[in-house]
Amino acid sequence: MTIHAMPDSLPSNSLPTLSLDQWLHHLETLHPVGIDMGLERVSQVARRMGLFLRPIAPCVITVAGTNGKGSTLAMIESVARAHGQRVGTYTSPHLLRYNERVKVDGQEADDQLLIKGFEHVERARLQDDEISLTYFEAGTLCGLWCLSQAELDIAVLEVGLGGRLDAVNIIDADVAIVTTIAQDHANFLGTDLAQIGREKAGIFRSGKPAVLGSQTLPASVAEYAQTLAAPTWVLGQQFSHHMKANERSKWCWQGQQANGEHVVIDDLPDPGLPIDNAATALQALVLAGLALEKAAVQTALSTVQLAGRMQWIGPWCLDVGHNPHAAEYVAHHLPLAPQGGRQWGLIGMLNDKDLDGVIKALVIRISDWVCVSLTGERGCPASELSQRILAHGGRVHFCADTPEAGAVWLANVLAPNDRVLATGSFFTVAALLAGPLPTGVALLEGDGNEIR
Repeated sequence: MTIHAMPDSLPSNSLPTLSLDQWLHHLETLHPVGIDMGLERVSQVARRMGLFLRPIAPCVITVAGTNGKGSTLAMIESVARAHGQRVGTYTSPHLLRYNERVKVDGQEADDQLLIKGFEHVERARLQDDEISLTYFEAGTLCGLWCLSQAELDIAVLEVGLGGRLDAVNIIDADVAIVTTIAQDHANFLGTDLAQIGREKAGIFRSGKPAVLGSQTLPASVAEYAQTLAAPTWVLGQQFSHHMKANERSKWCWQGQQANGEHVVIDDLPDPGLPIDNAATALQALVLAGLALEKAAVQTALSTVQLAGRMQWIGPWCLDVGHNPHAAEYVAHHLPLAPQGGRQWGLIGMLNDKDLDGVIKALVIRISDWVCVSLTGERGCPASELSQRILAHGGRVHFCADTPEAGAVWLANVLAPNDRVLATGSFFTVAALLAGPLPTGVALLEGDGNEIR
């Protein structure tokens, strides 16, 4: 593929014709560092683009948190669409295609729409004094512009990193959600959970509903909302859920409208995603003004799918979890292997993650391992993962240079009743989803998104 270099100086009305891949390559060259927290530069370009002239949608829901953002967003989207709402979403990162980051009515944005969006970003960026943008900032501006053109009822935005200084936060949320708080991205957010909570709560707006989707959030989240006079709806207080007696797969949700009126919906199906996040999604939609209908909610939760989150493909469970909190959830919900079968783990991680914390959470359920290397400066070598697993009492059978090579090795040793958890990073899961997996003999019943 030929990459067209972007001139150092370019008239605002003259841009070369680039493919989407060429635009993405260009974005990687715009800023000296990959992550540069702050809103001044991205806000200035957004203003030049006219993104602040009117709301991008009549209702904007923004989702922040350490874990659970993707599943919460997916369920908001599914339930709202089941009620006839036109929904647009912006998420990151993607697994296989950049187009996954922008969806309208469940459909990924096509290349031409994204190219047009990047052209608008570039013209605004080069207008008057040139402004440098990171890859994520430029992509976020493109995504917001695409959503602003779609005549939506609801836009749902996923925060990429933190909250207060994330590029998504240039848009005011009508309903803001914080799902969970745990340690991740320590280089940028630190290790103080109270401070991390304040950063995530930076998406709250004065007088606008704030939904707290975990019962273990640090007090700093609610305290920050209080300083803004943002009314809070807290899991376990204003809204809750419980499993129906003698019906493990059915649950009941109790929520509260903005005026304090209670709402109850029972006989809800297990979506294969965290029920805390499902309850949070329903509460956010009620506060967004949606009148929930039981049949529509049941349909939405029974059909929602999210790639890479406890996603079953035959005997393989793929989960992008890359911090201890996520690994603990996976370990708790991972079914036992059938009698006579092994529970394998295939793991590849980035070296700036809490390797020991993730491994410690998983070795409780998995004893047999394949370690894989990830490429790039942040990629952790398989040999390093192997040493950590051995130190925690696990057995490492093979170290591979790539996730694909690890899957090939496993294909030759998997028995009919074996299962594999592939985890540790978006990069690990994306590599495996890009090609066929050895599916073995048995189709298995898991607690996640089952994609056969």
